[in-house]
Amino acid sequence: MTLRQDIHSSGIPVPCLSCEARRRGVCGALEPDDLAQLAKTSSRHNIEPGVELIGDAEAVDCYSNVLSGVVKLTKSLSDGRQQIVGLQFAPDFLGRPFKMKSAINAEAATAVSLCSFPRAAIERMMKQSPEFVHRLLKQALNELDEAREWMVTLGRKTAPEKVASFLLMIARNIDSNVDPAAMSACFELPMTRADISDFLGITNETVSRQLTSLRMDGVIRIENNRRVTVDSMSRLERRCGGRGAIAV
Repeated sequence: MTLRQDIHSSGIPVPCLSCEARRRGVCGALEPDDLAQLAKTSSRHNIEPGVELIGDAEAVDCYSNVLSGVVKLTKSLSDGRQQIVGLQFAPDFLGRPFKMKSAINAEAATAVSLCSFPRAAIERMMKQSPEFVHRLLKQALNELDEAREWMVTLGRKTAPEKVASFLLMIARNIDSNVDPAAMSACFELPMTRADISDFLGITNETVSRQLTSLRMDGVIRIENNRRVTVDSMSRLERRCGGRGAIAV
């Protein structure tokens, strides 16, 4: 792993210099020496949409930082029925420390870029760096807060508010290079209408009707059935009801 030595980034591996996981993710908790040590064990992967990243009840042998794209998390019942339970964006940490087997299925919803580490390397770093453990705990608690917020969305919001909340969440998180406080956004829907309806607990037809309603009201613009433009984030947020969407 090549190191760049200068006054601002002494000892930091070159691939890590512009990585979002170092700026806002778990790697940001590491000192340069620890980061360099972890980087030596890392490998980067570009994953096509639809590829399974880890299966439910599968042995965990590595963890990853999401560098770009959207990861879909699902739970399956014994009869094969499946429920989307969450989405992960850059620079989220993909994986569940302290368990030998995965309790969830992870799939690339879009093209995804990952930086992966062997399980042993992450466990070793957890022993070496209390700040690293603190950052992992902070992300886990954030995900718990997000899950509780989404329970409110699913249980109490109307169909129009659910669709607006989903779009706002995607707009704020799908591109880690865009300021979450930006006044406008443009993005590709990371899931099919069927997946969106599954995630929101409404029918495909309802999703399509609500997208059309938002488009007719000038809240969003849709091109090629997938590309969404939000000219006013505040206007979309007002359509979410209550406290708006989850800020991942």
